[in-house]
Amino acid sequence: MAKGYKIRYKIWLEKDKDIIMGLGRDKLLREIEKTGSISKAAKAVGMSYKKAWSFLKTMENRLGIKLVETQRGGKGGGGTQLTTEAKKLLSEFEKINKEFEKLAKKLSK
Repeated sequence: MAKGYKIRYKIWLEKDKDIIMGLGRDKLLREIEKTGSISKAAKAVGMSYKKAWSFLKTMENRLGIKLVETQRGGKGGGGTQLTTEAKKLLSEFEKINKEFEKLAKKLSK
């Protein structure tokens, strides 16, 4: 390989040519897990609540699984948590990213 350059790449997962998961959606899900709130997560990643909700619903529809469980307000307030399936999706996406990172580092030497 020639020296002096760095390999760059973007990874996303598709199903029937529709995007399911990419870095932005990964960040959104991780922020939901961290904050327990779609609204706070959306703000943290720099998107509107409406767009975040749209991403979630689109992902759920394309995958045919539920990614978040929401609870409406009440005494303790509402909240959102990731489902087991969402956590598995994050884990798989992270593994894929790490493999690409390893390959990019190897090829950049």
